[in-house]
Amino acid sequence: MDQKAEATKSPRARSGPVLAREREVAKTEAINALLTRPIAILPAKVGDPVRPFALGLWNDIRPLLKPDVSVSALRKAMATYVHSRSYQIAVARVGSLRHNIKGEPVEPVLEADRLDALKKYEGFQTRDGSSNAKSTSPVQLTKTEAIRIALLRRKEKPR
Repeated sequence: MDQKAEATKSPRARSGPVLAREREVAKTEAINALLTRPIAILPAKVGDPVRPFALGLWNDIRPLLKPDVSVSALRKAMATYVHSRSYQIAVARVGSLRHNIKGEPVEPVLEADRLDALKKYEGFQTRDGSSNAKSTSPVQLTKTEAIRIALLRRKEKPR
């Protein structure tokens, strides 16, 4: 397969890293505009990988806030990014690693976090009107994971 065709494939269809699109880059530029210096974990250009944040990364980012910017503005910008479809796919991928502020991998994503991200991703598909969320899932589920998700859905439905 040539590189052009590979680059146009949906990030959900591949098992490699999730690559940033224009909308993710715009969100990261908004975050970096609020900081005294850009942070390396965020994708700087289209095609850079979207990497899951290390737990507690907020404590490293918060001190970089420009003095004239409110903390709530930074929280909103960060929330917009971490609740995006691409970020959730990156977290949901099997074997995903969390990264520190420098963009270096520090720990694997916990299974519970991965399943939660997968559930959020499926919620995006439901809102988009997709009728078959399971067939376009960004990750291949094991039988145990599929059963776990089915049981979680059962608990959520009112009786």
